Amino acid sequence: MKKIVSVIMLATLISAAALTGCESDKAGEKAQAPAPSATGQSQNNAAKPAQTAASTNALPTTFKQSPYFEDKKLPPVKDRLPKEPKLTNELPKEYLTYEIGTYGGTLRTVRQDPINDSDLFIINNEPLVNSPGVLGEEVTPNLVKSYIVSDDQKEFTFTLREGLKWSDGQPVTTKDVQFAVDDVLLNKDLTPSLPLWLKSASDANGKPLVFQVIDDYTFKIGFDQPYGGFLIQLAVQGWRGYNDLLKPKHFLQQFHSKYASPDKLEQLIKEAGFAPGEWVKLFTAKDVLNIEFTYPKAIGFPVLTPYIQVKSGEKIEFERNPYYFKIDEAGNQLPYIDKLQSTLVQNAEMVNLKILAGEVDHSYEYVSIPKVPLLKENEAKGGYKVYINNLHRTANDIHLNLTYNDPVWRQVVRDVKFRKALNLALDKKEIADTVFYGFAKPSTIQETKRNVEEANKLLDEIGLKKGADGFRTGPDGKRFTIPFEVSSAFADFGTLGQLVVEQWKQIGLDVTLKQIDNTLWTNRNKANELKATIMFTPGPVQWSRQEWGQNIWAPLWDQWWNSGGKQGEEPPEEAKALFQTIFKLRELSLKEALVKREDIRKNIGSNYWYFIHSEQIAAPVAVNAKLGNITDKGWGIGQNFAGEQWFFRK
Repeated sequence: MKKIVSVIMLATLISAAALTGCESDKAGEKAQAPAPSATGQSQNNAAKPAQTAASTNALPTTFKQSPYFEDKKLPPVKDRLPKEPKLTNELPKEYLTYEIGTYGGTLRTVRQDPINDSDLFIINNEPLVNSPGVLGEEVTPNLVKSYIVSDDQKEFTFTLREGLKWSDGQPVTTKDVQFAVDDVLLNKDLTPSLPLWLKSASDANGKPLVFQVIDDYTFKIGFDQPYGGFLIQLAVQGWRGYNDLLKPKHFLQQFHSKYASPDKLEQLIKEAGFAPGEWVKLFTAKDVLNIEFTYPKAIGFPVLTPYIQVKSGEKIEFERNPYYFKIDEAGNQLPYIDKLQSTLVQNAEMVNLKILAGEVDHSYEYVSIPKVPLLKENEAKGGYKVYINNLHRTANDIHLNLTYNDPVWRQVVRDVKFRKALNLALDKKEIADTVFYGFAKPSTIQETKRNVEEANKLLDEIGLKKGADGFRTGPDGKRFTIPFEVSSAFADFGTLGQLVVEQWKQIGLDVTLKQIDNTLWTNRNKANELKATIMFTPGPVQWSRQEWGQNIWAPLWDQWWNSGGKQGEEPPEEAKALFQTIFKLRELSLKEALVKREDIRKNIGSNYWYFIHSEQIAAPVAVNAKLGNITDKGWGIGQNFAGEQWFFRK
């Protein structure tokens, strides 16, 4: 009875989210519609650029800074900004009526991980180019002032913002890009294997990028094959930041064998506690990637992000970057908020208690749909507000490991009839109602109508007969068991797992469920030791990321594909066809890829490689009621990418 009341209360309290969902559907259609070049123009002459993008809005002539800097000994704000600062536009205009904010305040978040805070990571992530709202429908300049793509999709020319500076005030030039490419990425000691996305079409057998410096601010990256998806790789794929292609040479060269004197380098190696000659370990320890912004080693490291880490530990603290490159239309240097503070808590329940007490200003991933009624009831008391956005990925797909090292298991799960039967046995409406309280829709990628009779018929056809105990036996005559092991970090995995256990038992399958520590889950997945599990995947929503769970439902096939056949296990032809369909998108222009992405959905729909039961899933977020430039439209994670726009209303 309590659950029914909660469902009704949730639907009543946030019925507007249904309208938002409809708007999101339209946004999704827009994101999938063929797009012209970044400027709305395309040229047919192969010698001319196919896509160009540059900042076109008129810039203010005077600039202002936060009072936070008034007693600091800094150059004038106009001298700390690039010659052409970026006018903030991190969210599509139809999603947010942007307000000119006010300076000040500390944004408080919470985390369960000792080091990582996903809220702060995304707020501080700055790619070279970006996709407003993280929609993938367009790519716009960010750290670069402009870009040009050749008509054949092989050559990409980028121009940095003149006057852009690192957080320590040092200028950013193509010397920093050249250092990142030539001295790190193409250095075999530091990078034994070049990342796939820096090879032609992100193919393991593709040739590496060709890098060329044009002048102090302009550089080219070329490939020998069409790679239209390269811009998406820079803007969206894997939440990549600028750090792969842009590093502070003036800081890192002191730890690099090519630049540092041997004596000085050995002294630094010794001070860091490494063995003589281990300069690679020293360099890695000193370099900071975007995923390491909240690590203790990030303190003192020059960055281009809106905030700089100044304290680590139980409370991680950041303060505003005096050289940040974005402004608003009134000439105010961003960000508006002066500080970020992340507090470590023990579990998700503590997160909810802190939100209820008004001690959290922003919490995205820790607010679950079942908790929304309670949080909504106490909004006024806690001084916060709950928004319902849309999830940028699926929440909890069902995976059977097709490459698990057991011949009987493989024989059964690799039979497409078996996988079809399992899909038919899923009650996807019950899943949407129970796991998501109705704030999701059954996915149309695979058959949505439940048909237990047909599922039983298919299992009979492939020889999985029921024994006297009512359970089906495998080819070896033993009871065939599907043992789910799911991460305990996500409560909905357990809820879904219980439903799947019951629904698949109705067709005579022995299904078990075990929750394990998230670190253990990660290690077992990488070691190909999970038979069955539950995990989210970006592909069904953020198609541009091209991540459809291959590393979960087929780890060995995924390794084989990504290593060019040097690791893992060669997939069968039908699986190769899917992989080819997924990665073929990387060769195409954005306009062409938006059309071809449907081939992936069709392939997964007919082969049931894994089970995508729900789409259009709600993503609740709890924020301080005074926080401005927050919207309930679009993908929730897109809000975080616009974190420098947030401000506290007085």
